[in-house]
Amino acid sequence: MNHQSLPVQQREELLKSLETRFKNNGSRHEGVEWAEVRAKLEANAEKLWSLYQMEATGGEPDVVEFGEPTRGILFMDCCPESPPGRRNLCYDDMALEARKKAKSQASAMGVAFAMGIQLLEEEQYRALQTLGEFDLKTSSWVKTPAAVRALGGALFCDRRYGRVFLYHNGAESYYGARGFRGVLRV
Repeated sequence: MNHQSLPVQQREELLKSLETRFKNNGSRHEGVEWAEVRAKLEANAEKLWSLYQMEATGGEPDVVEFGEPTRGILFMDCCPESPPGRRNLCYDDMALEARKKAKSQASAMGVAFAMGIQLLEEEQYRALQTLGEFDLKTSSWVKTPAAVRALGGALFCDRRYGRVFLYHNGAESYYGARGFRGVLRV
């Protein structure tokens, strides 16, 4: 994971974007105050850098409220479709190495690691879908259980026909309409 901080101008632009999104989507984080979020972000330059990466790849990260507030503030990619700057990726580096022809440029797990974030787990993906309708035209890799991955597979989700679906594919596969959504705890 990169341990970087943002230049002052980028930092302020990001905080402004995050604040605007936070205020425009209050139902995603009822009971959470922006001042509290900003204070935590300003105290965690490394996390702010990761949020910048999420923003720069089209993820539109926002605060979502799941679980116990004492565990920190949770950000997820809330863009309508899978982040455009994180598509055409196979699942992980092992799949990337296994593919001999027409390799993707990178893997979802590798990109997430470099950004300092995690792929959403299936339960987190389903929880996100209670806050809106996401991935109506795209799909997103989700963290795959080790037993499935050991057999060569990987999992992804989307929303179709008013329902959230979980599917499987070979981990080495990649598509222009499949990316990944990230999560970051601050």
